[in-house]
Amino acid sequence: MNVIIVGCGRVGMTLAEKLNDDGNAVTVIDMLPSKVNEITSQIDVMGVVGNGATHTTLIDAGIKDADLFIAVTNSDELNLLCCMVAKKEGDCQTIARLKNPQYSNEAEYLRHELGLAMVINPEYAAAKEIARVLRFPSAIKIEPFAKGHVELIKFRLPKGSPIIGMSVKDMIVKYRANVLVCTIERGEEAHIANGDFVFAEKDVVSIVASVKNAHDFFVNINYKGHSVKNVLVAGGGVITHYLCEILQKSGIALKIVEKDEKLCETLAADYPKLDIIHGKPSDKELLLEEGVEKVGAFVALSNLDEENILLSLFAREVNNGKIVTKINRTDYDSVIRRLDLDTVITPKNVTADSILRYVRATRNAKGSNIETLYNIIEGKVEATEFIIKEDSPIVNIPLSQLKFQDNVLVASIFRDGKVIIPRGNDVILAGDSVIVVTKTVGLSDIADVLR
Repeated sequence: MNVIIVGCGRVGMTLAEKLNDDGNAVTVIDMLPSKVNEITSQIDVMGVVGNGATHTTLIDAGIKDADLFIAVTNSDELNLLCCMVAKKEGDCQTIARLKNPQYSNEAEYLRHELGLAMVINPEYAAAKEIARVLRFPSAIKIEPFAKGHVELIKFRLPKGSPIIGMSVKDMIVKYRANVLVCTIERGEEAHIANGDFVFAEKDVVSIVASVKNAHDFFVNINYKGHSVKNVLVAGGGVITHYLCEILQKSGIALKIVEKDEKLCETLAADYPKLDIIHGKPSDKELLLEEGVEKVGAFVALSNLDEENILLSLFAREVNNGKIVTKINRTDYDSVIRRLDLDTVITPKNVTADSILRYVRATRNAKGSNIETLYNIIEGKVEATEFIIKEDSPIVNIPLSQLKFQDNVLVASIFRDGKVIIPRGNDVILAGDSVIVVTKTVGLSDIADVLR
């Protein structure tokens, strides 16, 4: 596909990189030459310097031949204007990033009235991801599939875990676990699980299961399975605003520390039942006064990655509860993983995955449509949910008879409201929702998993 991206910030850079890796022809637009040069020098994409809302700039970028136009500047209004001009000048689908909470209730209206293919809100998506792990604090990450009926849950094996030293198949038998172990991360290595793989301390394990079966599994292996009751949040920005909106209905007590007095006043006005503290989130004594040692979860959402990391490490030192850390930059991923930060949230990756899912779903997929896409291990392992069509080459054939590529795992089948953890004799039917975990990054169709 020919894709044009307006806005060369963090989200634009991530999108350009991932869409280019996925085999698309990408052109980026930004008013700052330095931003355009930074991307084009690192990634094999075209670059245009100019205002993405003007006719001249869009013509220079090739809008007449574009299949998809994505506006991800820091201005919601500019993103909408860019998409309107792009629709006028070219025959392409348009996607706009909207992050202002004032537009959150208007997103569907704007999408419909302006003919947008998608409205993306990285901050709201990040808040939803945080809310999911607060519901189930043993997890590092929870990704929903099959409209929430199936979950992919990532968790770390702490010292003393009962499954350390046990093989995957022995664990399944001993705990009668109706879950499927998908991947194991050990240091820099990523493994697609097989029955003989033996768990070790600090392994990061991903499983797929129904919501109930996942809960039962974690109870059986003595992991915490209940949502937290109180949360201390460092930082009162946009993600915090959305988190308040989501969590205030769940009965979780929220306390927020924010240094900007106007932000505190806005949060207090919007959420009068919450405890808003005016002060520096980096003030160690203030955090101790506000009970960082006793809360069920600490969430670091300041605007500085370095501050969030330090705050999370401090919280981990004094608190055994859930720790969530927002990090925008991903250039030091390997270093961050070694810090053992518990759950790390990266809003731009959530956005990129959503748009990648849309791009792949609009390609000519003969046997299936992509419904959901997640990077389990960034750049190494993906989990993709396919809706199977009648003409798919995998329909009505037992899984044991299909010739899959290496490092492919059919993790779950969702059919008629039931979650099936697949075995060799199971078959896939038209209309099924199927989750595939693979090291082959970039699948567009279920047939791609076959030799």
